[in-house]
Amino acid sequence: MLFTATWTGDMRFEYKSATGHALVTDAPEPAGGGNTAPTPMELLILGLIGCTGVDVTSILKKMKEPLEALEVTAETERAEEHPKVFTKIHLTYHVKGDLNLKKLERAINLSESKYCSASAMLGKTAEITSEYFVNSE
Repeated sequence: MLFTATWTGDMRFEYKSATGHALVTDAPEPAGGGNTAPTPMELLILGLIGCTGVDVTSILKKMKEPLEALEVTAETERAEEHPKVFTKIHLTYHVKGDLNLKKLERAINLSESKYCSASAMLGKTAEITSEYFVNSE
């Protein structure tokens, strides 16, 4: 699999994924960038919440649970010293639907402990915790 990052000036890079999709990153202004796109480190967290979201959705679908909506958020903390890895990540699952809570908990647990590759990697340096809310505003 080949991934490409091409510098396009200042602190911006354009990426091409192995599947042919493109996206852009930038750095915040204090780091010399224009703050015009997510940072590479933000992409890691976006990858994590996307990965677990896909897993939970897929698992609930296989369980024939009536999922109506799912939003996953992440709050993070990073080390103060370089390489400034993520040290704490708290995931919150906002779920809508008439779901069996045991099945929802199992889907989240399976994603976080078995299926989500991003969680497995980030969990090597960060404490990952989670909670969920069902049918709440």
